[in-house]
Amino acid sequence: MYANDTNDKEGKIIHKELSYKITGLLFDVHNELGRFCREKQYGDRLESLLRESDITFEREKALPVAGIDNNTTNKVDFVLQGKILLDLKAKTVITKADYYQMQRYLKASGLKLGILVNFCTKYLHPIRIIRINS
Repeated sequence: MYANDTNDKEGKIIHKELSYKITGLLFDVHNELGRFCREKQYGDRLESLLRESDITFEREKALPVAGIDNNTTNKVDFVLQGKILLDLKAKTVITKADYYQMQRYLKASGLKLGILVNFCTKYLHPIRIIRINS
């Protein structure tokens, strides 16, 4: 499943209202900061907008690495209302590796929906990613 696979098995859009609000905030951040900042700067501005919007979140949430029993973890940039993972990027292009990373995050968290966004593009295009059941 790739970016356009936004529906669950019943054909309903997963977390439609929340993801719409988040996407609006992502566009606000991009419009304010442009495309030449660092990932942390985008995250800091988004965090302040999330607080203003009363959207609960966890920032840099540690997620366990599957199959490893030690303290090794991955960190997703944001977990929004315990429903959606959000991974921010500030790089030239989004790659398949970024997509697979989000799939690992979704599997580790048990959540269904992740949003991947790259702020270094002229036109912002958040990508909705649905967890593949495996």
